[in-house]
Amino acid sequence: MKALKSMATINEQGQLTLDSPLINDKNSRVEVIVLIPEQIDLEDQSQSEVLADFRQAWHEAMTGKTIPVSQL
Repeated sequence: MKALKSMATINEQGQLTLDSPLINDKNSRVEVIVLIPEQIDLEDQSQSEVLADFRQAWHEAMTGKTIPVSQL
């Protein structure tokens, strides 16, 4: 199985519309995996809180206070 990547839009009926046509065998079945980006609701946090969180994360990254992904 080969993978093709394309951006798409989900309409009000829940159907996908690809931004560009796929160049592949026509009339063939495909498996679709949809990745939807998570939206961050910044309205619940002030700009200063977001900045403070970023500074803390940056400090932890720069000082090696991180946890390997394999341990999460």
